[in-house]
Amino acid sequence: MKKLLSLSLALVLACSLIGCSGGNNGTSGDGETESLETALQENMQSSDTETASVEASETAESQTAAEASAAKPATDPSGASVQIPDEIESIVVLTPAVTEVLTALGCGDQIVAYDAQSEGLEGVPSDVPVFDMVKPDMEQLAALKPDLLFVSNLTMYDESNPYEQLVDMGICVLSVPSANSIAEIKESISFIAAAVGKPEEGEKLVSDMQAEIDRIAAVGQTITDKKSVYFEISAAPEMYSFGTGVFLNEMIELIGAENALADQQGWIRVEGETIAAANPDVILTNVNYIEEPVSEILSRSGWEGMNAIQNKQVYYIDNMSSSLSDQNIVKALDEMAKAVYPEYYGE
Repeated sequence: MKKLLSLSLALVLACSLIGCSGGNNGTSGDGETESLETALQENMQSSDTETASVEASETAESQTAAEASAAKPATDPSGASVQIPDEIESIVVLTPAVTEVLTALGCGDQIVAYDAQSEGLEGVPSDVPVFDMVKPDMEQLAALKPDLLFVSNLTMYDESNPYEQLVDMGICVLSVPSANSIAEIKESISFIAAAVGKPEEGEKLVSDMQAEIDRIAAVGQTITDKKSVYFEISAAPEMYSFGTGVFLNEMIELIGAENALADQQGWIRVEGETIAAANPDVILTNVNYIEEPVSEILSRSGWEGMNAIQNKQVYYIDNMSSSLSDQNIVKALDEMAKAVYPEYYGE
């Protein structure tokens, strides 16, 4: 339209000039005609420049939009194909690890609902619906119509395709399974950041996390007289812990210690006799559903002869930072380091 408008103005100008000079003959008239032609050429050149500028601007805007769309992940960490919207105004999150990542990225004001385990976390709104993480109310979720719905492998774990009706409604469901390793934690953070359009903030989150890991690992690498550690995540009589293949096992190794159950794999149920036979030097626990978990372990029947019990080397580690697979594991890592090796990591 700008090109057409410029050409129209040029024609009006031409008619005006011709009308003024139409009664003149000779040299003066030829000079005016030449001036008219020059003016027309200059105007058309200017018009072409304006058109090119407008087209270039429109192309740049189109490329920026295309790049933003292309930057959005095409699959989520579970491997499912997803189509993430370019504009995100509302988010529902049903996994506290993702909630902590989102708030760290500055997306707290976009969260319109979350799971009960996320309630009270820093940065989340207090006046929004709260869902059962394992069995959320699908009708209520559908009514919210969020742009993004983050879930984990724990939500509706016993159903093959629990979110089909929400996906059919056009809701983008992103599954972020609990990470088994520190590398997977970093990948999850990067995915979440890319999904909400904040890849640079995600890179910084991962970078800051890695810097703290590197700081502690540098000390851990100097420790040669390694202590054995038993980390309890569920108290007696239903005791649970872990072997290799779990990020907490990596954390024990990073501080320069050894997992007393390193000969086993994944999350495991353990017997008291197994731990007594392993005779760990230090016992760590993040159990927070009973009063005085440390005292309970110190007074546990059958464990009196263990090194950790005799030397009173039993310590509580923050539950949330040691349970959730996100950037805050470094808080638990620091607590573990200071508990097991105060002579190396103490203030």
